[in-house]
Amino acid sequence: MRTFFLALLGIIISIPACSFAQRFNASEKSIILSGDTATMLRVTQITEAQELKVLTSVSADINPKDPLIKVLARRMYLAMRDVRRPGIGIAGPQVGINRNIIWVKRYDKEGEPFELYLNPKITWRSELLRKGQEGCLSIPDAIGDVVRHHSIRLKYTDQSGQEKEEIIEGFTAVIFQHETDHLNGILFTERLKEQEGKAYYSLAGQLDFMTEKRYSRP
Repeated sequence: MRTFFLALLGIIISIPACSFAQRFNASEKSIILSGDTATMLRVTQITEAQELKVLTSVSADINPKDPLIKVLARRMYLAMRDVRRPGIGIAGPQVGINRNIIWVKRYDKEGEPFELYLNPKITWRSELLRKGQEGCLSIPDAIGDVVRHHSIRLKYTDQSGQEKEEIIEGFTAVIFQHETDHLNGILFTERLKEQEGKAYYSLAGQLDFMTEKRYSRP
């Protein structure tokens, strides 16, 4: 009996986490299929109470096999590239869907393509930091200099359902951190408040790079 349970536990552990992700619920389907599905979805705004609730809620993993992902992804992309206010990244909550799905512009790749990521998770962050200007499609008329990690390790599922992992650096890593923050209900304005209470060491000759000062307890 003990051998049986150990074998069963081994099977459960070997199953990818995305296998437990639920398909879209009725409310999510209603948003994804609303209006003309060939057009962009509306970008949620912090100025609307109900939409702010979505933006500050933690998102759930998405089932890579759900057929509505293609529709959602296309409509998210169109919302991100709206000519009136184009962006370089967007997350599910920004179109009213609390699911772990993001678009990111890969400045670190030839041709700087936009790529879709399902269930992205940052598993490591470098101690080397960098400061850069950020804005957000969901926060009108707000810009700030945010301190982010220069390098990250990202685990994610691609559109074919394959789990992947890679190291990402520079400005592209900043975009990933901004978008995965959205999935955790964190806005860049909260990061600005956080860093007000921290001190940093600037690296000589690299004004945008720094490390955080850490104080030992007495």
